[in-house]
Amino acid sequence: MPRSVNAVASRARRKKILNQAKGFYGKRKNVYTVAKNVLEKGLGYKYVGRKLKKREYRSLWIVRINAAIREEGMNYSTFIGKLAANGIELNRKVLADLAMNEPASFKALVAGLK
Repeated sequence: MPRSVNAVASRARRKKILNQAKGFYGKRKNVYTVAKNVLEKGLGYKYVGRKLKKREYRSLWIVRINAAIREEGMNYSTFIGKLAANGIELNRKVLADLAMNEPASFKALVAGLK
């Protein structure tokens, strides 16, 4: 009985990896084993990067809110505590956007808390 290898599926599998590795430098783009290793590493970094992006944006928003609130004579933790006590449910993204682009409405919000 002849040996069955299913070359069609094997080639498709390899081609899929090599197509994803297009644009890589040197052997990374055209040697299957190298491309596979580099691609796995890259996809791992991609996944981690999506998580880090959220973390970095949150800390950026906190820095912006803190900078704006200190001009009003309050610190960040007091401000967030007063927001929670008054039942104002604005997230940090919206608060940072207000502080940057609408300083008058941010000041009005702070004045309503004091």
